[in-house]
Amino acid sequence: MKLKRPQLVSNGSLSRMLQSAQAAWDSKKFQEGIETLERASRLDPANASILLGLGNWHGCRYNYAAAEQCFEKAGRVAIHKAHAFAAAGMFCGDFRNYTMSERFFLRVGEQADATPKMLAQLATLYERQRRLDEAAAMVERALQMNGDHALALVVKARLQRQTGGVEAAEQTIRSIVTQPNTDVWDHAQAWYELGLILDRREKYDDAMAAFAQAKILLKPHAGRFFAGLEILRQRNQAMRENLRPEILQGWLDAGPSLPPPRRLAFLGGHPRSGTTLLEQVLDSHPGIISLDETDIFHDDAYMPLAHRLPGDASMLSVLEAAPLDALQQSRANYFRSAELYLNRSIGDRLLIDKNPPTTFLLPLLVRIFPEIKLLVALRDPRDVILSCFMQPIPLNYGSTTYLALERTVDEYIALMSLWQKLKPMLEGHYLEIRYEDMVNDLESVARKTLHFLGVAWDERVLRFDEHARKKVVRSPTYADVAQPVYKRAKGRWEHYRRYLEPYLPKLEPFVKAFGYE
Repeated sequence: MKLKRPQLVSNGSLSRMLQSAQAAWDSKKFQEGIETLERASRLDPANASILLGLGNWHGCRYNYAAAEQCFEKAGRVAIHKAHAFAAAGMFCGDFRNYTMSERFFLRVGEQADATPKMLAQLATLYERQRRLDEAAAMVERALQMNGDHALALVVKARLQRQTGGVEAAEQTIRSIVTQPNTDVWDHAQAWYELGLILDRREKYDDAMAAFAQAKILLKPHAGRFFAGLEILRQRNQAMRENLRPEILQGWLDAGPSLPPPRRLAFLGGHPRSGTTLLEQVLDSHPGIISLDETDIFHDDAYMPLAHRLPGDASMLSVLEAAPLDALQQSRANYFRSAELYLNRSIGDRLLIDKNPPTTFLLPLLVRIFPEIKLLVALRDPRDVILSCFMQPIPLNYGSTTYLALERTVDEYIALMSLWQKLKPMLEGHYLEIRYEDMVNDLESVARKTLHFLGVAWDERVLRFDEHARKKVVRSPTYADVAQPVYKRAKGRWEHYRRYLEPYLPKLEPFVKAFGYE
């Protein structure tokens, strides 16, 4: 029998090395973090946890072959192989290599120690890929092992709702929402799902009560995000207050000094304003290719500039101090990483970077890519607030703001106030697209948008739902955008007017400014 290689370093030294690797990664010094973790793995070669972490980091940096190699090694050395393969599958899903994720989850099913949760996670993957029959089969397999398993029942209810069985979905989800559950996110997902079902059944007060229960479960775990979010808000506020029109114009005028011009458009606006629908429409065009909510611009274009100055330097000072050669490198980094992520050449196609949260970073985009075209999605602010509040999104810096209506409103005001300040400075560089116009007359909006982007008309954009069914969409609306355009989300806020009433005066200026009176 082949023996596993022993650990070649003390636990204390290994712990310090892992902490150093994590600190480098958190500072966006990705290669330094990976190299440190590789050294740790060589010193403790039988440590499956290190191998899994290393595989995740390779995958996050688009080196999928190295990621898979690490995950395979983790599976070989792990005592509990199903757990190792399930972790690998989850990591692959996080960095959105869904083909690899499926391969590792299928390996889970071959192990004697597979659990219902692992099978339910594979069902979730199938559901996101709209392979609903396979998802349902995997759910049933999980439920055969444990008929009361929470995540399996959540996925079952979601499948029932998506296929029109809302009454059956409600019955399924009610069987677990009030039961104890040690997994906070699974429990919160159950309450969110109940809220969505009740909304579909027009039981609006009950739906709001269900959403509130999900928030109650998540709030105690949001502290670390609140602290980081406050720092981000302060930096964004400083940018908004100090950015003057002549600075932005100087950046726009710098375009000829950054050849060659890139075919790039940014699709932003506030989350839940129709960006996913518009992205899928445009991505259906053969001359367009899109990125769907990645960190590539921030991590690969902006952060190398930020690393040139002290860590407390403002974003504006980072951009003002950036020399042309550093800007050129950031431009090259961005497109190289985009192609690695997409796993194909962009060629002469127009690249659309759809990323609503990055709207806060519009000045950064303009500095690095002065030639960029900006698409800004608009929607009735009251519908935006409600939709953000209703979405089952795991805790992160963005979703933490949606744990209370007041925070959701404040975050909307912060983002859209920035856009209102930038708008007159960017005349001729942007196009606003209203969600309501898209659902009323998609062809007119698509023609206008393609004309602005300098792309010829193609009928395939009107069959976007067929295209969307062939790809995996990151947005929470992944199921909706695989359907033809529907209008049921327009004016939904009216059903929840009494909950939004305290915040309507704060939203009124935006309702007027964007034409939703």
